[in-house]
Amino acid sequence: MTVNPIPPHILRDAVTRALAEDQGGRGDITALACIPVTANAKFFFKAREDGVICGLQPALEAIWQMDPEALVKTQVEDGETVETGDVIASVLGKARALLSAERIALNFMGRMSGIASFTQRYVAAVEGTGVRIAHTRKTTPGLRAFELQAVQAGGGALHRFGLDDAILIKDNHVAVCGGVAEAVKAAKSNAGHMTRIAVEVDRLDQLPAAIEAGAESVLLDNFSLEDLRAAVAETNGQVILEASGGVNLKTVRGIAETGVDVISVGALTHSAPNFDIGLDEA
Repeated sequence: MTVNPIPPHILRDAVTRALAEDQGGRGDITALACIPVTANAKFFFKAREDGVICGLQPALEAIWQMDPEALVKTQVEDGETVETGDVIASVLGKARALLSAERIALNFMGRMSGIASFTQRYVAAVEGTGVRIAHTRKTTPGLRAFELQAVQAGGGALHRFGLDDAILIKDNHVAVCGGVAEAVKAAKSNAGHMTRIAVEVDRLDQLPAAIEAGAESVLLDNFSLEDLRAAVAETNGQVILEASGGVNLKTVRGIAETGVDVISVGALTHSAPNFDIGLDEA
């Protein structure tokens, strides 16, 4: 599994803010009070359940921001599966620094591994259909790059990252513009030739207008299985069809079997459970 790295400036900034939030104005007063300044320690990150690991980048960044000389050895890479009890990484360094970084490192890894593991369950549920499972923009503010890396680690497909990534005409855009065709035509007249144009429809009878106006991708919002199958038959591969709305682990297989190309799932990022990882002394 190839997982795109988080850009260094985004990584450093997010981890710095997280450490500052945790330490407040006085730092880790527990470590300062209890741990000798000269003490060193070795710890292991261990999985406490089965799943897909992600979040090593910010976890190690937290450790190195606290102790730039800490020695780290990873046993797995982002996107790899682990079983309960597996060692993910070992770290040797200044005890105060490692203990001060512990919670931030575990928060990033737990959150991101939870998303990766949850995504993998959706991907497994549609195996053999050829459908791609994609994320949405329903992410934690300020942490989108981290959460979308986790989706990728779980085998999910990348959707647009932000509003400047692609044109996606939603229902409110359509309402303001006066219709699907009008909105698509307006977008095409203003977009560069490299910009993909997608439009959301919530009724089957809107589909011909979207195609005729030149949309390259159509998002079928909250369509029934019957209407999804009808949309696939009607378009016959002319555009990319994306299904969204009402998607969960019980319904995703049925949606995939209608023949759509992509299923976008907001739950991948807004409802993924935390993955249990511990930091244990050697």
